[in-house]
Amino acid sequence: MRARIYQPARTAMQSGSAKTHEWILEFAPASAREVDPLMGWTSSDDMASQVRLRFDSREAAETYAKAQGIDFTVTEPKPRKPVIRQGGYGENFATNRRGVWTH
Repeated sequence: MRARIYQPARTAMQSGSAKTHEWILEFAPASAREVDPLMGWTSSDDMASQVRLRFDSREAAETYAKAQGIDFTVTEPKPRKPVIRQGGYGENFATNRRGVWTH
């Protein structure tokens, strides 16, 4: 069985970094998904694809995978560049603006 260990990225609804510090071990699908001819739903008979294990550190996830005999690949997260403006949010309401504030 093959697994992937990664650190999740922020969702589109997040501005902070909550829920991005843990590491996830997720199993690769063993079989392709099939479309049910009657209902049209997509299904799979692979139960391991529903399992997502969460760990506090990368080392803990790797140790668990090695102890269980699971082949794994580690995907490193891309570093996030901070968005720093010179004046910050208060610059929007400064009295010394060059142009008129319009919406």
